[in-house]
Amino acid sequence: MSPFIFNTSASIQCGAGALASIGALAREKLGARVLLVTDPGMVSTGIVDRAVGYLREAGVRAEIYADVVADPPTAIVLKAVDAAKTLGATGVIGLGGGSSLDSAKLVALLAPGRETLADVFGVGNAKGPRLPLILVPTTSGTGSEVTPISIVTTGENEKMGVVSPVILPDVALLDPELTLGLPAHVTAATGIDAMVHAIEAYASKSANNNPVSRAFAKQALTLLGGSILVAVHQGSDIEARSAMLLGSMLAGQAFANSPVAAVHALAYPLGGHFHIPHGLSNALLLAHVLRFNCQTAHGAYAELAPYAFPELARLEGQERAAAFCDALQELSRRCGLPQRLRDVNVPESVLPMLAGDAMKQARLLPNNPRPVTESDALEIYRLAW
Repeated sequence: MSPFIFNTSASIQCGAGALASIGALAREKLGARVLLVTDPGMVSTGIVDRAVGYLREAGVRAEIYADVVADPPTAIVLKAVDAAKTLGATGVIGLGGGSSLDSAKLVALLAPGRETLADVFGVGNAKGPRLPLILVPTTSGTGSEVTPISIVTTGENEKMGVVSPVILPDVALLDPELTLGLPAHVTAATGIDAMVHAIEAYASKSANNNPVSRAFAKQALTLLGGSILVAVHQGSDIEARSAMLLGSMLAGQAFANSPVAAVHALAYPLGGHFHIPHGLSNALLLAHVLRFNCQTAHGAYAELAPYAFPELARLEGQERAAAFCDALQELSRRCGLPQRLRDVNVPESVLPMLAGDAMKQARLLPNNPRPVTESDALEIYRLAW
């Protein structure tokens, strides 16, 4: 067995109604003054008020920073850091989708004032210490509650990451009831995103691709593949919502240690330039990248296929791998997601620019099972257009 490292959140607490425990958890883990990082949409659901109520009942002072937006720019993150400093925060809670959780990680890291955002971009540059941190996901997609990764938008449209085990939270608190109100299109896009995490982790060329990540990826695909259509079309089904949330977390644990690759590398420019939600960007590219990879990764894809789609077990080898790609594209269609880049108003003229930008994702592309050149990326975008 090759040596590997597997890091994950220190504590994972999962169950319907788990949000009610956040007051006691915060009092124990975070201290007396907590900044809750979230977004305006979450505030409108009433979930934030519930969380704050639980905190105050436990004697914890809670202030809300609710200005997070999708693909958060650095200015938003730095304003949240200032809010934490002004409060004298002893701990941070991230509540919401991946953007809120990613922002909360950086607030916890930067509020002590020992590092700047410029210092910590890249892999392993964040050293800490950070403020105590609890993350509460309300979507089933990013797995951010168990990943040592935070992605922010720098400048006009470039995404950069902070990658360090220092920003793994002290507690990941998973309550599937918080996902019951997700619209169908968000459920679909975030669910496909989680499946991408599992697939890319399993086939990753990373030297740290490991048996724990691969086992988690298989279990994640079993849960996600078996529940996503129910969750999309029958959104009040708590069993499907629970399976999606657990599957997303397992996929997050997988790719947090066996990193993702070309699907994400090609998706990031779509989010940066056109503000297409990250999960949808991945869904638009997934089958096309996997078909490109099949030349070298057909064995891995054939192994994974029956976990997501049990009916594919009757096929073998390259035929099963090809059917896996087709089944993923059909799943996206059945979820009601747009199928082509032109459907989300990406003009054909920008495809060369997108290909050039994708090549800047030097953290991700080396993990792809097949090398990707700029001309390869352009052809994938053309097939997706």
